Amino acid sequence: MTSRQQALEILRHAGRIADEQIDLGEVALALALLDHPVADLSAYRRHLLALGEELGRAVASGPDLPSLAGKVAALEQVLAGTHGYAGDSETYTDLQNANLIRVIDRRRGLPVALGILAMVAARANGWTVMGLNFPGHFLIRLDHGGGRQILDPFHGMLPREPHELRDLLKQSQGLEAELSPDHYAPVSNREVLLRLQNNLKLRHLSSDQPGKALVVVEDMLLFAPDHIGLWRESGLLNAHLGNLSAGIAAFEHFLRLGRDRGASARLLDNTEALLRQLRSRLN
Repeated sequence: MTSRQQALEILRHAGRIADEQIDLGEVALALALLDHPVADLSAYRRHLLALGEELGRAVASGPDLPSLAGKVAALEQVLAGTHGYAGDSETYTDLQNANLIRVIDRRRGLPVALGILAMVAARANGWTVMGLNFPGHFLIRLDHGGGRQILDPFHGMLPREPHELRDLLKQSQGLEAELSPDHYAPVSNREVLLRLQNNLKLRHLSSDQPGKALVVVEDMLLFAPDHIGLWRESGLLNAHLGNLSAGIAAFEHFLRLGRDRGASARLLDNTEALLRQLRSRLN
């Protein structure tokens, strides 16, 4: 039995440990539980374990020693073939697509949610796999024996070549966009989870539900307590909602972190001005 309180503690624990120690699957399930309560997470945890075990067997049953191509084929076989995971292109903006519990239930989701499933299964077998900083469409990279392959979780673990990535980039960023090394850069576990939750936050903001967006930001701060941008967002949302004391505290925390981490003088000055306004309203 996993209660809401236990889920929150999972997130707080993730916020206290080194990034490489974060269990992507466990934290993503805890986030999902907060938004979609279930009686017990054990069935979903078993499913994640089963994906890893099936992936290991799929590679072991091949005629040759594991290769990069063999691992790619095994990921496609287990996730897209055996379990039918696919991107939800019909109801892409449905909030369920960013909730790992509902993604497992429906076998449909956003690229980042499906990417988390693939990364969890691959890492259970000791494979080197990571999310990439590609804008607008989450991709993963699988490394093996000096070779690398970029995969598209939304399209059944489809291998993506540079010309395809260029087309994907232009679809999301405009025709003038061009690939740069930054688009291939690996991202941390926290950044993957933040990207997952950003989908929820943006959906709530676009539907004019700042209160729900604030809840998402507060949950994100539990596992990424040093993310300065989130503290500023918390301050802005709290101020908008009339939570003056909470807004002041969030802006003060942002300024402390921002000064230590070299935030721009313009952003610091702007935040200090907002802070003065909130303090004057509180008095």
